[in-house]
Amino acid sequence: MGKNSCKGTGGRRASMTPQAASRVQFAGAKNPGSRSAQSGFPARAQSAAAKGSRAAGK
Repeated sequence: MGKNSCKGTGGRRASMTPQAASRVQFAGAKNPGSRSAQSGFPARAQSAAAKGSRAAGK
């Protein structure tokens, strides 16, 4: 599998929704020692969700 493939989406990249970003941030806050929390992924997820919602005109 390539770097950009997502499981469960048939190889397509799924959009990051504000709800999904919220779940990522909550999980990172709950376990700050996790690899994804330390990598800064919660902040990147929030940014992607904001960009996606602006692009969709929501």
